[in-house]
Amino acid sequence: MATILHIESATTNCSVSVAKNGKLLVLKEDNGINYSHAEQLHIFIREALQEASLSFSELDAIAVSKGPGSYTGLRIGVSAAKGLCFALDLPLISVPTLQSMALQSPSDTIDFIIPLLDARRMEVYSAVYDAQGVELRETKAEIIEKGIFGAWTSKGKTMLLGNGAVKCKEVLSHPNLSFAPYIFPSAREMASLAFAKFQQNDFEDVAYFEPYYLKDFMVTTKRNPPKDD
Repeated sequence: MATILHIESATTNCSVSVAKNGKLLVLKEDNGINYSHAEQLHIFIREALQEASLSFSELDAIAVSKGPGSYTGLRIGVSAAKGLCFALDLPLISVPTLQSMALQSPSDTIDFIIPLLDARRMEVYSAVYDAQGVELRETKAEIIEKGIFGAWTSKGKTMLLGNGAVKCKEVLSHPNLSFAPYIFPSAREMASLAFAKFQQNDFEDVAYFEPYYLKDFMVTTKRNPPKDD
């Protein structure tokens, strides 16, 4: 038996869930326009445990969304998770943010699922999964341009999901391509992924774990040294 508390804070969706053996018991979340993690996260944690009729001492692990995503949001979520792990002497489980998003695909006839998180300008964080949520291509920071996902759309039905898909819809078109832009990371989908890791004793080092930040999108030009007169 494993009772796990899950924390998702990579985007504006402040989300907390409690699950037992991968089965969701309680979900508390608020996906407002602005980030509410600093105000809501610890309230949601307490309320989720109360609604599940559980105490902190009955938890077996803490799971946290590891990123990519908002720098501040991830820091708040990871800090809360690590604090609970230290205080309760519990193991820490990290769940890839894009993988949990892939499990929200609204169609079961899709060959490839590409979750996308909006970065800035025409930039996104993306990864590629099959219909079962198995990773086919690692997470990358990418600039949206025509043909960017051609390797997948040429092979089968491909769905772009998440808030980064909004930008893609303006640039990309293909008969095999569909969009589900109004999907955000949620602690709901973390339950099965975290439980699988728990069974494998796949835990993080609480002291040294950091969120998964990708490098900023930056285009730089090399300056030539000034010439002597």
